[in-house]
Amino acid sequence: MKTAILTIVLFCIMIFPHELGHFLAAKKMGVQVNEFWIGMGPTLLKHEHKGTLYCLKLLPFGGACVMEGEDGE
Repeated sequence: MKTAILTIVLFCIMIFPHELGHFLAAKKMGVQVNEFWIGMGPTLLKHEHKGTLYCLKLLPFGGACVMEGEDGE
């Protein structure tokens, strides 16, 4: 059980800086970030600021930084 909890914590520690790197690089290059979230599944918290929707989701695996133009249109 301890190993499972530590694994989840390590995923969280690794995912946030990874996605934050995408976010900061996009902002520095002038690309609009539409959504930034950490986790997967149902949304626990959300906040919109300057055209970006920030979300914290239930399951601590994964995350995303959705930039303008990534929707295929």
